[in-house]
Amino acid sequence: MTIVINNHIEITQGICGGKPRIAGHRIRVEDIAIWHERMGLSADEIVSQYPTITLSDVYSALAYYHDHFQEIRQQIAEDEAFAIEMKAKTPSLLQQKLKERYGRIN
Repeated sequence: MTIVINNHIEITQGICGGKPRIAGHRIRVEDIAIWHERMGLSADEIVSQYPTITLSDVYSALAYYHDHFQEIRQQIAEDEAFAIEMKAKTPSLLQQKLKERYGRIN
């Protein structure tokens, strides 16, 4: 296990795909970055939604993100591409049922 940023961020092979995460949790640095940048959540709002982490954890994750910006952005892009690929390969059972019932999907 590699500990980074004063015991707030750790990277452990086999946990969360070896991606940097908040120590002792399965909340990845990229999750914090997405919640903060894309969803517009403040550090306080993130902590209020995930009360087992601290404000220091969130700010450490954001500091780690900015220190490793290109790497984390690449991980996010790869995760998004994987999700799109899986969605294309795995049709929605609900959409299939609706199509069978109504003949089309809006």
